[in-house]
Amino acid sequence: MKDATQITTLFVDVGGVLLTNGWDHHARRRAAKNFNLPWAEMEERHRLVFETHEEGKLTFEEYLGWVVFYQRRSFTRAQFRRFMFTQSKPYSKMIDLVAQLKIQYGLKIAVVSNESREVNAYRIREFKLDRFVDTFVSSCFVHIRKPDVEIFRLALDIAQAPVQQVVYIENTPMFVQIAEGLGIRSILHTDYKSTCTKLASFGLQNDAGALA
Repeated sequence: MKDATQITTLFVDVGGVLLTNGWDHHARRRAAKNFNLPWAEMEERHRLVFETHEEGKLTFEEYLGWVVFYQRRSFTRAQFRRFMFTQSKPYSKMIDLVAQLKIQYGLKIAVVSNESREVNAYRIREFKLDRFVDTFVSSCFVHIRKPDVEIFRLALDIAQAPVQQVVYIENTPMFVQIAEGLGIRSILHTDYKSTCTKLASFGLQNDAGALA
């Protein structure tokens, strides 16, 4: 164990950790192919507005209007929306791991993620993330997004957890470094097994996983 400080709170990213990314460039490329959209043009229009959209300052319908439906299409917004949402898939072992650790150690669980409001709401509902997550510090709710250090400070304030009692699971190296700069012990998530090992080093041994 790295030190004897008891961990009381787990911060966790969603895309790339609990679920696949909600609307990354791979998903957008699939959408462009599926709906026969000009990829480069769609991607450039996305690039211009996605930060504002993820900060909750541009609605889902406005985003679709600027990125896809700025001209007549042969498909509907509802069809495109359904395709977007179905790009999300669960990492079931990671979801079960976090849910189990919450029960086992009485942890507070806070999501710290960059997501648009509608995609975020769908993913919370579809994959029942709210059954074990206590707080969603999502960019669309708090109007700031990673890599802004303020989203981590806000998460600490909301969780009311001393920084030395927090562990953060994140799959983006820069965001790990930013959190560590605040004193938040962080795990760069690459796969289930290595994350379990790192959690155990902080005193969070997954007994259910060890018995499996």
